[in-house]
Amino acid sequence: MTTKTNLPVDQQAVEAFSQKNGEPGWLSSLRLDALAKADDLPLPKPDKTKITKWNFTQFAKHTVDSDIYSSLEDMPESIKSLIDVETQQNLYVQRNNTPAFLTLSEELKEQGVIFMDLLTAAKEYPELVEKYFMTEAVKVDEHKLTALHAALVNGGAFLYVPKNVEIAEPIQAVYVHDDTDATLFNHVLVVADDNSSVTYVESYLATDAVQESVVNIVSEVIAKQNARVVYGAVDNLSAGTTTYVNRRGTAGRDSRIEWALGMMNDGNTISENITKLIGDNSYGDTKMVVVGRGNQKQNFTTNITHWGKNSEGYILKHGVMKDAASSIFNGIGKIEYGATKANAEQESRVLMLSEKARGDANPILLIDEDDVTAGHAASVGRVDPMQLYYLMSRGISQHEAERLVIHGFLAPVVTKLPIEGVKRLLSEVIERKVQ
Repeated sequence: MTTKTNLPVDQQAVEAFSQKNGEPGWLSSLRLDALAKADDLPLPKPDKTKITKWNFTQFAKHTVDSDIYSSLEDMPESIKSLIDVETQQNLYVQRNNTPAFLTLSEELKEQGVIFMDLLTAAKEYPELVEKYFMTEAVKVDEHKLTALHAALVNGGAFLYVPKNVEIAEPIQAVYVHDDTDATLFNHVLVVADDNSSVTYVESYLATDAVQESVVNIVSEVIAKQNARVVYGAVDNLSAGTTTYVNRRGTAGRDSRIEWALGMMNDGNTISENITKLIGDNSYGDTKMVVVGRGNQKQNFTTNITHWGKNSEGYILKHGVMKDAASSIFNGIGKIEYGATKANAEQESRVLMLSEKARGDANPILLIDEDDVTAGHAASVGRVDPMQLYYLMSRGISQHEAERLVIHGFLAPVVTKLPIEGVKRLLSEVIERKVQ
């Protein structure tokens, strides 16, 4: 059974949007084909979370025009605080659906690195974007939300690192959501070619003015042979915003994909984070922290699937729930037949700070090969009274002791983020949400 979409945009509107942007024929065709499929495809079915009444499709406008920033100094303090203004040479800022600022160092340009907004990249590098856009990590016809994403994508970034190029400094993107009418169908595509390495860090930043909106985020990471991609993200979208976020990666032989994700949205959220370890000796590591509050409902599925021999996959998820918030944490380590010597490890832990808060941690191991190692751990409970007792016995108040325990509990992801401003943002959001 499928749910009819009844979008506020139709085929003519999608076609007009594509023509206005001067998109290549392949992208226009992909949009229209995806829109036609959306009505017949079902919604995803996240375990233990009913989303059929969530708003993924109704919005005031598909795109809005926003002012751009002429310089770093022209940006509001909420953005500048995320950026090392003196040293950051590789930065993209998107304001709602408008590419508002872009800078890339001359050194990286000379090495062939491409970093720009996605829709411009589709025009300037059509063959390269077409090769990877929703062809490997995420497919258009998986379900209704991936089809809608392909049809309505209206923002995002493209990052390509050529063979043998190692980028030392992080590449940064900031997606600002400050218009009540704005919706985000944001697509981020990161391709690291053979023997390359890059760290990409993004922040989704919403203002209090945005009360209701629809956000549909898809990120694809392609790590070719012996490449390394570190992907950091802090999602901080407003209450009332219904968010679908799908971040996936495929790792080739001897390659690594490492995720550090701070999921701090205040609205209802479903999240998929999947890493496919295709090549031998490939490596995947996912670290995620979540804080839920109010009445929000969230569902997080993290999956690392092993096809390559000697592949290693690690999942670490820590969540804090307060008020009447509820979250489902599904961790899946899957070892396919033939992935000998693979290692799949995972840990999911949830702290509940109030009587009505709910957390559910579900570790799952699916093993189709004998010569492997695998393990999991999961726990759901209150703040450890022994930890509180130890801190309070040294003169620390109960409130401050709880705060210290929570920050320590979430530290594995906070410390992983490589940009100080983004790390500070995550710490500040955690502090505000758990008070």
